[in-house]
Amino acid sequence: MSYPLIKANMHERRSVRKYTDAPVSVEDIQEIIDCARYAPSDTNSQTWEFVVVLNREKIARIEELTWEALNRRAAEATERGLEKEARLLVRSFGPYATAFRDAPALIVCLATPYASKFREKIFDPIGLVPDEVWREEGIKSSCLASQNLMLAAHARGLATCPMTGPVLLAEEALKEYLGIRDEAQVNMVIALGVPAETPAKLPRKPVEDILTIIE
Repeated sequence: MSYPLIKANMHERRSVRKYTDAPVSVEDIQEIIDCARYAPSDTNSQTWEFVVVLNREKIARIEELTWEALNRRAAEATERGLEKEARLLVRSFGPYATAFRDAPALIVCLATPYASKFREKIFDPIGLVPDEVWREEGIKSSCLASQNLMLAAHARGLATCPMTGPVLLAEEALKEYLGIRDEAQVNMVIALGVPAETPAKLPRKPVEDILTIIE
């Protein structure tokens, strides 16, 4: 294992919003999901599932569902006298929330509620935390798997872009359209494809600004 290669893969990955027309193979998808499933999770609960949409018409429909929800929210804001904010929602956030439109594949990352023998035998009987906390625990582990997925995709020459816009705006409509069961949450969607651009490296906070060492 080479640390410089692993570090380079992390530093060089970009969130890409423009893709070529080249399709993503089922083999590529299986490979990156294989990497995703080796992420750590709370007591090995593995609270993740993935729905991969390759049908361009269905991806377009998911974009439409997102825009429909966004326009409804903008109209509601306008009725409340927030015209400026409504315009910004449509013009600024809208394109970001639907940046998957040109991708040949869309990965819908799901989080399932945390379940384990610890919860069954210890946590639930004593009422350790409210049920909603277990949904949050599922999301945490699902996020770890999603990062594995994106790094694996980059290593295979594919690009990704994670987005939560469709989740914030239209999660229920998205779940209904894709037939996702009620107990699963949509954590994020990830555009996947061959990149048609290489975005510049964005600045990051210095290590000394985000690190505290206690000796």
